[in-house]
Amino acid sequence: MRYLIASDIHGSYQDAKFIYDKFNEQKYDYLILLGDVLYHGPRNDLPEDYNPKAVITLLNQIKDKIICIKGNCEAYVDQMVLQFKIRECHFIDLGKRTYYLCHGHKLLFNKDDCQANQIVLYGHYHIPSLKVYDDITYINVGSIALPKENNPKTYAILDENGIKIYDIKDNELFSY
Repeated sequence: MRYLIASDIHGSYQDAKFIYDKFNEQKYDYLILLGDVLYHGPRNDLPEDYNPKAVITLLNQIKDKIICIKGNCEAYVDQMVLQFKIRECHFIDLGKRTYYLCHGHKLLFNKDDCQANQIVLYGHYHIPSLKVYDDITYINVGSIALPKENNPKTYAILDENGIKIYDIKDNELFSY
């Protein structure tokens, strides 16, 4: 299985289209969205090409191929317009590693469910990073639309070999 991962689109049509095109061109099995898909939130500036309605139309075209996690900017109405389920969290088991998907604003996981060498994938902070605490690896995939602290716009690719974080020019930033 190959997964394309993006977080924090925040209603940016051009960035959603970038991910949509990459997903279709490279024929990934699933697109993982780690939250904050449509709304920009009160602390963020409007992203370039802010058009949540166009993002809805675009993503609904691949609704059966999306694993979407609820972010802090998702609202009840978002589930009414998006034709794919918005989940609180999700686990992916790729044989050697188990990945826990969440947005990151609460890191919604029960420590009893986590095991050593488990990997938590999240967004929320808009800063790509890799940190290890208590034998659990935390990987922030950054933001495709509103990166912070002078970071580039980023996305990730996940497969049985691990995860790689890229900027939108397809330069690899780091892998695990």
